[in-house]
Amino acid sequence: MSRLRHALPILAPILGFLALLGVGFAVPAIQSVVDLSLPFFGLIGLGFICGRLMPLPESGLAWMNFFIVYVALPALFINLISVTPFAELGNWPFVLTTSAVTAFGYGVSFFAARLIGGTSWKEATLAGVAGSYANVGYMGPGLTLAALGQDSTAPTALIFTFDSIFFFAFVPFMAAMTGGEKTHFGATARLVVKRIVTHPFNIATAVGVAMAYFQAKPPAPVGKLLTLLQSAAAPSALFVMGVTIALREVKRTGREMPALLAIKLVTQPLIVWAALSLVGDFGRVWTFTAVLMAALPPALNAFVMANQYQTYVERASATILIGTLCSVVTVTGLLYLIASGLVPYRLFH
Repeated sequence: MSRLRHALPILAPILGFLALLGVGFAVPAIQSVVDLSLPFFGLIGLGFICGRLMPLPESGLAWMNFFIVYVALPALFINLISVTPFAELGNWPFVLTTSAVTAFGYGVSFFAARLIGGTSWKEATLAGVAGSYANVGYMGPGLTLAALGQDSTAPTALIFTFDSIFFFAFVPFMAAMTGGEKTHFGATARLVVKRIVTHPFNIATAVGVAMAYFQAKPPAPVGKLLTLLQSAAAPSALFVMGVTIALREVKRTGREMPALLAIKLVTQPLIVWAALSLVGDFGRVWTFTAVLMAALPPALNAFVMANQYQTYVERASATILIGTLCSVVTVTGLLYLIASGLVPYRLFH
């Protein structure tokens, strides 16, 4: 029984992938969705299995994470945003709507942790991150580009940038107010601004926007280098994500976790879908990009922030792991609805 218990975390993703593969070949109508989602989640699963089977220290991921965060993904953003029409990057109704839904998801997750889980105010602050911060960095670009094409670059970059600004700005102040320790507003504000301004994804987005505005192109050798790095971004990020999740043992879960996952994987994408439909006609690609981004599982940053404040660490880790496994079903189902044309991109006319 002990061996079976320890094997379940490895068997679960394998069985999930095999089930999806079987369904794909049995039902031709969803073969294209399986062709898209299986390699995507397969990279996460491969990293997960390797992380479980190979007794390597977590410190070995340091340079891989550095490559992904500071080199590969920024190259992807620069390469794709720079060729996006500049007018598309100033879509403020889209930005305000998607950011408002993210903030709403955080608020609902915060109070769900308080009311259902009986957490402290500071624990609820970090639980709110786990219930609303989608994995828009590691998973977002690869999935939206694969599912919706290059036209999804601008909305993907905008959502990532402004979601990051919200969480990097709001969570430190919430943690300071609910932590019980004395903090200086000025020091916290400086730290928040520094994190936002120096984040490599935000810097890359700014560079890409400037290049789009001036219609600038890099020299041919630099362009080839950016293309090589862009190609490495998604596979590396997804594999490392799987390894990282595998190294987070599920030691403790809270009563609030089912509610947080329901908010993250189901409620948040439905609300952003409805909100964008009510605000205006943003087009199929922009709307479904926002829905896909909102439907992604909890971001690894939920664990990073919890570890930073030494609060809600084990439960954040469990939420990320179980949320990622659940997203194999929920995100694949959403991809099927989008690809099959069974649902309109605009719910209300």
